[in-house]
Amino acid sequence: MGLVVQKYGGTSVADAERIRAVADHVARTRRTGEDVVVVVSAMGKTTDDLLRLASDVSAVQPGRELDMLLTAGERISMALLCMALAELGVASASFTGSQAGIITDGHHTNAKILEVRGDRLREALAAGVVPVVAGFQGVSLDRDVTTLGRGGSDTTAVALAAALGATTCEIYTDVTGVFSADPRVVPEARRLRRVSFEEMLEIAATGGRVLALRSVEFARNHRVPLHVRSSFTWEPGTWVTEEVPDMEQAIVSAVTSDASEAKLTISGVPDRPGIAASLFRALADAAVNVDMIVQNTSHDGTTDISFTVPHTALKTALAIVGELAPKIDAGSVLADEDVAQVSLVGAGMKTNPGVTAKMFEALAGEQINIEMISTSPIRVSCMVRAGLAERAVRVLHQAFGLEG
Repeated sequence: MGLVVQKYGGTSVADAERIRAVADHVARTRRTGEDVVVVVSAMGKTTDDLLRLASDVSAVQPGRELDMLLTAGERISMALLCMALAELGVASASFTGSQAGIITDGHHTNAKILEVRGDRLREALAAGVVPVVAGFQGVSLDRDVTTLGRGGSDTTAVALAAALGATTCEIYTDVTGVFSADPRVVPEARRLRRVSFEEMLEIAATGGRVLALRSVEFARNHRVPLHVRSSFTWEPGTWVTEEVPDMEQAIVSAVTSDASEAKLTISGVPDRPGIAASLFRALADAAVNVDMIVQNTSHDGTTDISFTVPHTALKTALAIVGELAPKIDAGSVLADEDVAQVSLVGAGMKTNPGVTAKMFEALAGEQINIEMISTSPIRVSCMVRAGLAERAVRVLHQAFGLEG
């Protein structure tokens, strides 16, 4: 019939019982006539345990050695799954990222895929063997083991699906799909049957935790349909595809929140050409990702500039801005970590005016102050106090009728 790539996350292979359940599902998929390539994450919290062990051993953790350590988790999963498949009479073979032909750049702990040389996987499929590939890893052009960063197993699966011409890439996790909001925050949140790549990109970028952002980008660029499903219920989940039929297109599809960013404000910045460019060039050169940016109206030749950066990059950003501020004759630099981003996402927003006004009215009705605003054609994001983020999500979910 065709080829399907199935990716199983850490909770899906957390113990022996879960691994046997996954093996059974792979076997059942094979019986339908589909060829299958499996991608596995490390079991349960194995990656976190290895990181903790590394910290216990040494405060100095060279990237090359950290990658060598972390890739052990996925190798355990792939070998155990192949054993479970053997007991079911399914021929399979395990492959590390390098054996599967996943070639990356040399950026340890966060490498990017440059090429997939899938010859060994194609040979296995032609021989009737199920390849079981360790996710999250590859090999650099310098022949060093690399890892792809958090969520890297999703990226591995999508990259293999694109390279091997799979009809679909199934992402199995512990939830039944993509929801209109985090069900832990909004119990009435509903599962979305289908979303577009563009919507899923915005959901992933603004706090949705179901799919890794890079995997969605890869899927969109290579037009790989994704099916997000639960490995605990096996029921149909959410399809992420290039287009969504107009009959299904909601004005707003989801409400998300993200408390992983901090706000930096530089006061008294001289309002003249080139100042902002020098500031953000310095941040870019240090690989600091800047999200929201707000510049106030100029008064007396100066202005205030506020922008957000990930918490993980705050120390670096503060050092850069603190060094640069005196050189450009700016004033004080303030950091605020007690903020969160709340976003509305929906492709239908492009053709429906009034969404932003309704969002602001709903938040104002709950006395939730908006500190920063960022928009795209299918997203509106507001920065609010971190302690108010969950209430803001519930208010907006109700205001736009997403529970129905």
